[in-house]
Amino acid sequence: MDKDPLAPHRSRARGGTLQGGLIDLRSDTVTKPTPGMRRAMAEAEVGDDVYEEDPAVRALEERTAELFGHEAAMFVPSGTMGNQIGMRLVCEPGQEVLCDADAHVVTYEMGAAAAIFGISTRTVVSSGGRLDAGQLIDQVRPRDNWHLTATAAVAVENSHNRGGGLVQPLDQLQQLWDWSREAGVAVHLDGARIWNAHVASGVPLSTYGRLADTASVCFSKGLGTPVGSVLVASAERIATARLWRKRLGGGMRQVGVLAAACSYALDHHLPRMAEDHEHAQLLAKRLGVDPSTVETNMVVLDDVAAPMLAEAAKAQGVLVSQVSARKVRLVTHLDVDRAGIDRAADVLAELSNR
Repeated sequence: MDKDPLAPHRSRARGGTLQGGLIDLRSDTVTKPTPGMRRAMAEAEVGDDVYEEDPAVRALEERTAELFGHEAAMFVPSGTMGNQIGMRLVCEPGQEVLCDADAHVVTYEMGAAAAIFGISTRTVVSSGGRLDAGQLIDQVRPRDNWHLTATAAVAVENSHNRGGGLVQPLDQLQQLWDWSREAGVAVHLDGARIWNAHVASGVPLSTYGRLADTASVCFSKGLGTPVGSVLVASAERIATARLWRKRLGGGMRQVGVLAAACSYALDHHLPRMAEDHEHAQLLAKRLGVDPSTVETNMVVLDDVAAPMLAEAAKAQGVLVSQVSARKVRLVTHLDVDRAGIDRAADVLAELSNR
């Protein structure tokens, strides 16, 4: 039987209490509200949002719509709800949404498009999640052929989760958008980490926003809020979206305590995301990953014994995400400072012999 290469690290870690607490690099969803954010939440002026009477929610919706160059916006509890309502606004039951095979909307959202809305999805294998507009356009099915399921919309994810946080090329987004106007096919943007794409690329949020008919943007990842996403679209579509949100149980009441956290994050946490990207670059260099492949706040370690590495790292106080049997993902965020990054790099470099 082969000797376990990580056994010495496991036995050493079991010998005592972990020093300095856990360093959690599993995801940027694990962040906790900062003291300033908690104060903003506690002091928020609130009302009944189902009646559209919560001033903190209305302010956030108006601000987010303006940031992305759209007429209106709606606060929702999760990015999944934002994505699914956004796609339903531009795709009828019996039609299809086309996207890449690793897209979050078809990988991690529990088949919601089909289960809830009767929407079919079809996927195209991409190069690591990177958008190739021509490749998608070639697979679009016309509306006037009753033999085929018509493609009503294309969904694009930016930045791309399973693509290791890659930023979609602006020229490809523009090509897809220009084609879609002529073809009568809508574009939905899964912008869960659009903030990372914006900070990394310098492309204005309004530019990304104008290249989509509907877009869902998350506040509970890199921006560090406890809950919440916002769906942006035209005023007419958002009016319909409010009906779908209520049907899905997403109509909340004095939710301004959460919207206040989102507004605080826009004021205080958006510019500092560049620090997370710098930390990802540091991890990549320390762990032998080509820094050019790390575009935002994610580092992927390939060709490792992922379950054993994750277990051994956890024993030494570092949490990582197992993407597959041979792949581990590290995600930097505002709850891990430079000292934590250095410590994580030391642990992972030793365990992976990098």
